[in-house]
Parts: sequence; structure tokens; C-alpha cells
Amino acid sequence: MPKLPVLTPAELIKILLKNGFEIDRINGSHHVLINKSSKIRLVVPVHKKDLPKGTLYEIIKQSGLKTDIFA
Repeated sequence: MPKLPVLTPAELIKILLKNGFEIDRINGSHHVLINKSSKIRLVVPVHKKDLPKGTLYEIIKQSGLKTDIFA
């Protein structure tokens, strides 16, 4: 597995939107994205800081996308 990059929530959401996800709703500081074809739902915390590596890893794992897309 390649080394994970440091991403802001906005950068992560942009990548997910390009790869089939849509914003379902925004609840406070959390954006809920859904992929209608695979029925995968993700929650991305939107704060000013970079995403912690563990949080980023779990979102990538739940999305079912390859890690190469995020590099």
C-alpha cells in the first residue's frame, strides 16, 4: 500500500465526487456522501485542519476505492 497523503477534508470530498460519490446531506460539520450505484455511504468530518491519518484510512477503506486515486 502506498503511503497516504495528507489531505484536507475539502480535497478528500473533491476526489470522492470525481469517483462516483454525491453529497447526500450536510449535518453540522459532517458531510454525508453516497455512491448511488454501490449504495456506499461515507461521513467526512469537515474541519479546518488536515484529516488524521486513521480517519483518512478508514474513509478510503469504506469507499472501496484504490489508494492510488488519493495519492
